[in-house]
Amino acid sequence: MQRRLLVVVMILVLALSVFGTVAAQETLKIGLLTDQSGALTLYGFELEYGFKLGLLYAGGIDPTEYDSVDAALADLTIAGRPVEILVRDNGSDPDTGAQQARDLLESEGVELLVGAPSSGVTLGLQQVALDNDVVLFVAPGASPTITQDNFNVNTFRVCRNTIQDSLALASFASEGLGTKWVILAADYDFGRASAGAFEATLGAFGVEFVRETIFAPLETTDFTPYLQEVLASGAEAMLPIWAGDTSVALFQQIAELGVNEQMNVVGAFNSNDIVKVSDPSNIGNVSWIVYHYTFPQTEVNEWLVEKHIAMYDDVPDLFTECAFATAQALTAAVTATEGDTLPEAMIPALEGLVFDGPKGTYAIRPSDHQVLVPMYVAQLVNLDDPDFKFYELLQEVSLLDAAPPCNLPNAADRCEMDEAFMENLMTMVESE
Repeated sequence: MQRRLLVVVMILVLALSVFGTVAAQETLKIGLLTDQSGALTLYGFELEYGFKLGLLYAGGIDPTEYDSVDAALADLTIAGRPVEILVRDNGSDPDTGAQQARDLLESEGVELLVGAPSSGVTLGLQQVALDNDVVLFVAPGASPTITQDNFNVNTFRVCRNTIQDSLALASFASEGLGTKWVILAADYDFGRASAGAFEATLGAFGVEFVRETIFAPLETTDFTPYLQEVLASGAEAMLPIWAGDTSVALFQQIAELGVNEQMNVVGAFNSNDIVKVSDPSNIGNVSWIVYHYTFPQTEVNEWLVEKHIAMYDDVPDLFTECAFATAQALTAAVTATEGDTLPEAMIPALEGLVFDGPKGTYAIRPSDHQVLVPMYVAQLVNLDDPDFKFYELLQEVSLLDAAPPCNLPNAADRCEMDEAFMENLMTMVESE
């Protein structure tokens, strides 16, 4: 009887061992929801390229030893699991993005979701991830709503939101730019939520908004009626909150109508290909910028720049950085959980995660899962540098100075989770 029991136990141990080995070798499928055909196509490719390179960096693989980035990814494992990235183009359409996410989860065996360039798409992805009990990594959709009113515990963002933009801008907003402002914003969640963030932040620094925000559809190509409203507002400064390819038309028409001759135009510096075709009258402008490859002096950024040029024959751009950092955080969490991607394992591994990324120190706040990260203030000095070296860096805004308030209307008690985390983070930053 004892012999038979011993045999049964040995069989069970062997079976569990084999099962564990199979589980460790099972391919980890990641769904990458992006835009390769819509208004945010440029950001979509920045997301894809940055995310793939970030996975390789975190996995210790040099892509220059391969014919392509995808060939290098074929040798990547995380916690012993091979990795497959399934890329889907949603054209920045929320319904398309949500359906693609559901198909990836239900039919393709995807375990983690990453995306999207559009905040409107991202809001739908949050619900899909929650319904299917998976973790969503938000990148690079920047609406504050994502980690505020629409927050859920399955959502993590390793990219900045536009409150962090507004805090970077606040450091110089009222210095020589005027106190009376007007906002022109894209009429979707990113524009609406961002306008609210800028009004609240800049209002605390002495800025007066002379009228309600002027909204225009994201697909607008003729901005004349909206810019006429701007000109009639009596403002001393205009803040455009815009994204994507139509930014080119917006800033060209700002120059054509002489808006920047009547008032200061303080818009975020954009991706290199958009900035290089902007009107020369913009030279000399000062504004905030999420990332430029020439700014961070870190080993991680040096690796990113070198490998991006080698593999894509181009420098990393505006959102390449946060996509790269997103891949770093994902890898760190899956490694810590030994390959377990279920939220109950991933959430503790990600809450409070601090790591070195392209811009320096990145810290994921435990309460709202919003990353804290440095920001930049720069001056545009030229538009014709062949290497896109368009800027002079004026100021790096620390991750603490750019930290947005924890604002969770439906889970206010979670904000208490940050007290010890912020104290330790402050100590860490001050000692650097």
